[in-house]
Amino acid sequence: MKHFLHFNSDISEIDFPKKFTFPFYYDAHPLAVLAAEEIHQYLQNQTDFKHNFGIHTNSDELPVGKMFGVLVVKNKNDEVGYLAAFSGKLADKSLPEKFVPPVFNMRTEGSFYIKGEAEIDAINEELSILKKDKNYLKIKKANKKLHQEIADDLENQRKKMKLSKKNRKLRKKNATSLLNELEFKKLTEKLTQESYNDQFFYKELVEYYQTKVVKSNNELAFFEDRISFLKIERKEKSNFLQQTLFSKYAFLNQQKKLKSLLTIFDDPLIKPPAGSGECAAPKLLNYAFANDLKPICMAEFWWGISPNSAIRKHKNFYPACQSRCKPILNHMLKGIEMDSNLLLENLSEDKKLDIIFEDDILIVVNKPAEFLSVPGKTIQDSVYSRIKEKYPLATGPLIVHRLDMSTSGILLLTKTKEANKVLQSQFINRTVKKRYVALLNGDLAEKSGNIQLPIRVDLDDRPKQLVDFVHGKNAETNWEIINKENGKTRVYFYPITGRTHQLRVHAAHKNGLNTPILGDDLYGKKANRLHLHAQFIEFLHPTTHKKMSFTVDADF
Repeated sequence: MKHFLHFNSDISEIDFPKKFTFPFYYDAHPLAVLAAEEIHQYLQNQTDFKHNFGIHTNSDELPVGKMFGVLVVKNKNDEVGYLAAFSGKLADKSLPEKFVPPVFNMRTEGSFYIKGEAEIDAINEELSILKKDKNYLKIKKANKKLHQEIADDLENQRKKMKLSKKNRKLRKKNATSLLNELEFKKLTEKLTQESYNDQFFYKELVEYYQTKVVKSNNELAFFEDRISFLKIERKEKSNFLQQTLFSKYAFLNQQKKLKSLLTIFDDPLIKPPAGSGECAAPKLLNYAFANDLKPICMAEFWWGISPNSAIRKHKNFYPACQSRCKPILNHMLKGIEMDSNLLLENLSEDKKLDIIFEDDILIVVNKPAEFLSVPGKTIQDSVYSRIKEKYPLATGPLIVHRLDMSTSGILLLTKTKEANKVLQSQFINRTVKKRYVALLNGDLAEKSGNIQLPIRVDLDDRPKQLVDFVHGKNAETNWEIINKENGKTRVYFYPITGRTHQLRVHAAHKNGLNTPILGDDLYGKKANRLHLHAQFIEFLHPTTHKKMSFTVDADF
């Protein structure tokens, strides 16, 4: 079995896990870590394939990082080894023997997929030629100019008609006291005829221009109808190719039950996301089940440069993605005893919620880390629920703003709807001053700065956020270094905006500080906690309008 890899190191002293890895939130088991490190060594020195991961700068090819996975397994002879896989495809489209094959190889010679791709490529080529055609560009420019000239001329004509109408009305008004009845009647008939003449001229002008427009549009339609037809044909071929591809992807589970993507994603309104089945985890498990290998533990790691939008750090471990992998893995791991889902554990149950200020309408609390601001889907314990229980007669939303579950620090609440509205308006108008303290997992070169990276939710992997300059919401953060300690940097964050995960993303993203907050399990590496704390806040009291400020130091 050429894809069954033996450990180069002695593993006899490593205790095996009692349960399989929960793939969506885990600490990599020592066996998986060791397997990953061996793949690291291979990737650093291999000559089996060509792919620019962005680690070295001596390549002209576009740098693209990639997710890899390792699955520790036991074969029928009770030998323990591991499998390795990569997500998607490599730049040279090769399938090195070091890695398990794809669930379905769409790129075998003469396959329907390659033929379909060739047809779509031919359409794209024709579209490209048409869109660059000199006659098309000339006609398109002339058509646009003609429409603008006509619109301008008709608008000008309407303004003239409006002035003429105003002038006729004034002439008629002035003539009332100057002309006799017969003269006034003749003037009225003349003014009426002038109005008809204006309307007739405008109608004739519109018809004249319509003739010119039809001629110009017909010339343009010769090209645009063909372009439109090709786009529809491309979409139809692409959809057919995608649906056929989905039907070819079928996944085994431990019971040898096979399910295709179309069966797994059985909601007709939800198509399988692009790339489904091409991630490392499904490849690894499918190969293991097909070859009677028992899964022991699994981990996935990033290798190479981070993408422009999502945050990925070289060699860091990451959970399986939610949109593409979760439905597939739910089928593949059926019947396998796994580690518990730590995301469902209520970590706040034994934690105390300290009230640091209270009056008739306002409450200020110090929220512990791993404590929800509002109830979640599975965990009800939260700042909101505890305050609601303590003050059952309080009205309004109570919560004025939120902190991430993993972030500790100062949180404002109100006892009345009116006070809540006043405080929320201060947040919206950005008159509230906030300061966070964070410990970053690395050494910063600059002393201070400003970060402006727009953010939106990662629709494929909630609750993570992406940097997106097209669809993202404006997000801005000022920062400054407090001190450096043992290879880590303590900083102040001053958020100008208040987006979800803003400080975490701005710290970790390669175009931000490129240094994750210590303990950030979404954008960096797990630790005992997320080292981010809302330390200071300043605002105006909702009723007295006096300036109020509170400071609570972090416990890290």
